[in-house]
Amino acid sequence: MPSIDRQTIQQKVFALGFHKVGIARVADWDDQVADVSNVQHLQNWLAQGYQADMAWMGNPKRQDIRSLMPTVKSVICVALNYYTAIDRPEGKEYAKISRYGWGRDYHRILQKRLKAFSLWLDAQDEGIETRYYADIGPIQDKVWAERSGIGWIAKNSNVITRDYGSWVFLGEVLTNLELLPDRPHTQHCGTCTRCIEACPTQAITQPFVVDANRCIAYHTIENRADALPPEIGANLNGWIAGCDICQDVCPWNQRFAKPTDVTEFQPYPQNVASTLQEIADLSDSDWDQRFPASALRRIKPEMLRRNARANLDQI
Repeated sequence: MPSIDRQTIQQKVFALGFHKVGIARVADWDDQVADVSNVQHLQNWLAQGYQADMAWMGNPKRQDIRSLMPTVKSVICVALNYYTAIDRPEGKEYAKISRYGWGRDYHRILQKRLKAFSLWLDAQDEGIETRYYADIGPIQDKVWAERSGIGWIAKNSNVITRDYGSWVFLGEVLTNLELLPDRPHTQHCGTCTRCIEACPTQAITQPFVVDANRCIAYHTIENRADALPPEIGANLNGWIAGCDICQDVCPWNQRFAKPTDVTEFQPYPQNVASTLQEIADLSDSDWDQRFPASALRRIKPEMLRRNARANLDQI
């Protein structure tokens, strides 16, 4: 097995267009108090039903990375900045879409780059094994991002980076290479509770704990019911696809957000300034044309119309 240094890996990752990279060594977390604490945190979260209908969060593989790749020794974590410096228009008549969904589907962008990196790493020696993930698969991506030094898990459960705030997509490459790890990131939320206080549905029940049953993002994206719960519908504040409230109020985002250089993340036409009435009247064919290669295709047209109508009922 060849020796590949961290600098070579970093150079390749940055050459592929990623904005941050960090390495965690799996063995460093075997039987560690921090690892046990993370597993217990997830189990407690599941036991309270905070996953709502997201049954995949209970996949036991999520608690053991070796169940994904028995030979894994290192996790190479990457982050891709997606922030676009565009402001939403003022006015209750406008529909709000989370920034992550303004442009092209981030899964496609991440997967293409992660695949290229994995193929490059595989080509270094026939004994090298890799497996990559881009927000798909039972892996605790935020936990490994923190362990690899990418950033820290904030009180709103997002990963915050010093360079880009929390406006980043995360990806991982698992490998059987024994790599020199980076230092885990430390917490820097301090005593700040702006995200907790700003949430209109009190979805952040306590620091670092989010109840999906109360979360606007969950209900506008994952909830397939014909109608939203009254307590959610009454507090949507214009959101029809996701919610950025806890990120918008974060001091780290207000201070460190930088415009992305990934052109595919620039907004599709009408994704920033559509009116609620336009979305409420959106036909299935209009939906198909409006959201090409978009992460928002997970939100079916009848769901978008439902979300828009729920907002209109409050105006």
